[in-house]
Amino acid sequence: MNRPTSRRTVLTAALAAAATAGTVSSTGTATAAVPTAAAPHAPAAASLVDNHFWHTYTDWRCGYGAGTRAVVGRRPGLVIGHAQGCTDYTDPHTGTTATWEYATWTSPRHRSSVPATEVIASWNAHTPAGTWIQIEMQGRYSDATDTPWYVMGRWAAGDGDIRRTSVDDQTDGKSSIWTDTFSVDDAASGLRLVSYRLRLTLHRTPGTRLTPIVWRLGAMASDIPDRFTVPASTPGLARELPVPRYSQSVHAGQYPEYDNGGEAWCSPTSSQMIIEYWGRTPTAEDLAWVKPGLADPQVCHAARFTYDYQYEGCGNWPFNAAYAATYDDMSAVVTRLSSLTDLETLIRAGIPAITSQSFLKEELTGAGYGTSGHLMTVIGFTADGDVIANDPASPSDAAVRRVYKRQEWETIWLRTKRRNASGNVASGTGGVCYLYFPAHPTPAQRRALAAVGVR
Repeated sequence: MNRPTSRRTVLTAALAAAATAGTVSSTGTATAAVPTAAAPHAPAAASLVDNHFWHTYTDWRCGYGAGTRAVVGRRPGLVIGHAQGCTDYTDPHTGTTATWEYATWTSPRHRSSVPATEVIASWNAHTPAGTWIQIEMQGRYSDATDTPWYVMGRWAAGDGDIRRTSVDDQTDGKSSIWTDTFSVDDAASGLRLVSYRLRLTLHRTPGTRLTPIVWRLGAMASDIPDRFTVPASTPGLARELPVPRYSQSVHAGQYPEYDNGGEAWCSPTSSQMIIEYWGRTPTAEDLAWVKPGLADPQVCHAARFTYDYQYEGCGNWPFNAAYAATYDDMSAVVTRLSSLTDLETLIRAGIPAITSQSFLKEELTGAGYGTSGHLMTVIGFTADGDVIANDPASPSDAAVRRVYKRQEWETIWLRTKRRNASGNVASGTGGVCYLYFPAHPTPAQRRALAAVGVR
């Protein structure tokens, strides 16, 4: 399978060496809240990202529904009211063709505050057995032409009805879909995406009253300039959150059908850490399929249910967020942040984050490995401002807690260009981050999320 490293950091392993790497500062998890003066945000960087989400009852009543209806309640959502029709879907990963009833909802057009080179959609939904959803995006370019309707994902929480999948080979000659990311093909041309609509198609088994329910739908649009380095931020917080520690390395060789086993499970392992930080866990029934005796079976569960059958990996960013949101009263989004100051804002409010970065071994002191793409969980900051991360590329759960130098870490996370081991120019993620948080956050958490553009 062709995985386009020029546009999308490949979240594969290359981490076997980490299993023998030395650990860094693997001492206790006690929470230490010692706030210092908060550093100012960098307004210029903040203007590079636009987040927009539909998630209220009023939101769902906007746009255009064909067979869908908005529902009220503690968590408003969108469901099938009546079937708009039937469609056949041939699953490319099983060869099975089935007929499904469907209904659709198309969002109002959102004009991004940032004319964008990239867009990443994310969603939170419940899909009981016998249902699934498709998410599409149509954008308008700065030259006043429109993209086709691009499929951003075909998704179900389970894998019994369809295989959740991204869709390859989508392009109109101006832009392309790289797994989970819309990207303008030639950013140097000046072409940008100025607005977009999202379309949901909700599917169910014909003749039933089943329905998915979608609680949140939106996208992050951004225009991050090419950069090999970033300005250093000023430390503004010393605090550590008590996030559970899980190592992907202890799962080496387990369930190779899901991205070759634990060596490549940085994303679901990180997701599971934060899900459990918020007090959510899979049930014994959920884990009944895992072989008895395996350590941390919930990590195996996360790998299976984040797996993208087209990408052939567990690193699809929106699929990880959608998995997290299957847990009770959890919300999740994919976004970009502008600096470690943004992460400090979140940590201060008790919200850890999952970040994506690529680096050579010598670029991150104490890591003991290099990677073309890796997810870590940021859980706090030392008194000196260094990053405290739960790094799943560690030989054991006990070794997961690491302390990384602030400026090194900020650079490998926020840059968009880097030199790989061969000396060639490769891509970086430009601050990509997963944020998982309660569906009903506290006022302090709500303010922190709003401060980084998530509402």
